[in-house]
Amino acid sequence: MSENKMQTMIEQAERDLLHTYNRYQIVLDRGEGMYLFDVNGKKYLDFMSGIAVFALGYGNEAYNNALKAQIDKILHTSNYFYNEPAINAAARMKKAAGMDRIFFTNSGAEAVEGALKSAMKHAFLKDGRSSHQVIAMENSFHGRTYGALSVTGNPHYREAFGQMPCDVKFARLNDLESVKALVNDETCAVIVEPVQGEGGLMPASEDFLRGLRELCTEKGILLIFDEIQCGMGRTGSMFAWHRFGIRPDIMTCAKALGCGVPVGAFLMTEEIGQSSLVAGDHGTTYGGNPFACAAINAVLDQYEALDLVRHVYETAPYLTQTLDSIKTEFDCVTERRGIGFMQGLVFDRSVGPIITDAMDHGLILINAGANIIRFVPALITEKEHIDEMAEILRGAIAGNC
Repeated sequence: MSENKMQTMIEQAERDLLHTYNRYQIVLDRGEGMYLFDVNGKKYLDFMSGIAVFALGYGNEAYNNALKAQIDKILHTSNYFYNEPAINAAARMKKAAGMDRIFFTNSGAEAVEGALKSAMKHAFLKDGRSSHQVIAMENSFHGRTYGALSVTGNPHYREAFGQMPCDVKFARLNDLESVKALVNDETCAVIVEPVQGEGGLMPASEDFLRGLRELCTEKGILLIFDEIQCGMGRTGSMFAWHRFGIRPDIMTCAKALGCGVPVGAFLMTEEIGQSSLVAGDHGTTYGGNPFACAAINAVLDQYEALDLVRHVYETAPYLTQTLDSIKTEFDCVTERRGIGFMQGLVFDRSVGPIITDAMDHGLILINAGANIIRFVPALITEKEHIDEMAEILRGAIAGNC
């Protein structure tokens, strides 16, 4: 396919699709392991993995075969019936997460919506009031649906859309006193990402998370952890809170949960499960259908077969070391942040030209804000992939700093 043909496809897309994304000028066609190929056959090393989605990389045969087998059985039944893949996925995810009840959604934003509704209903059952407050974090990102947007700590995302459905106050990550200052009689929940993704790859400290847990327990407030991006092994433990053993009341997950199939979930303790949402309070047509849950089961199978969480724990320090080395080499790089295979380099300038240059040389990266390059590769990443990435990145930085 010619470059002109690819450009024609891009122009057609711009005529037909609602312009809510500023897309890279590439039409992707297929993937293989750690690599993507565009419609012209150009090969790219992918350190974006669909924004932390393709934990298994591309073309995992066992995963693909499991989905093909489910297609030949049944795709959808509705939640008026039970289905075997959902029953199995629920039990396995409860065990993997260390939680007690689960609700399957179609996306991470929907998982956040459900988590917020659960917290609101729990508070309503306690005090009979329908007016409650949530505390979220500055620079957080929880999604772009209305409820999720209301707890997203970037005013720019919210300013055009008027009154939000939740009364939300914003505290500062890793500043427990800023949270305490906002707590009042109407506070029903605190929501936090154990590692902020879109907000700049900033990990929450153990002291902060432990302090939140103690505060919420003392005040009868629910603690919600958003593990949509940082969960499913990305930080070197199955979920980021597992590193510290600080259990939330409600947790959200998505992205790598389906490894490409649109699926999310929110999980909760038995106590919250018994005193929040009941029949009629919440639902979704496609959430938890046989195909989506077959994907979850296939993902969990591969996590076990490939021992992916251990692989991240053992391999990610090499990514950290490599990025630290790049930081020392270039004055325009001011900081490395993150943990595991969820890392960022902070620059003293816009990273757009660096990302474009890297892509021209066969490396796909993504930003997190104007001045941060985010590294969220597949969890199958090996040291040789990190070396290949670093070589291309060094050239892109040198040409733009």
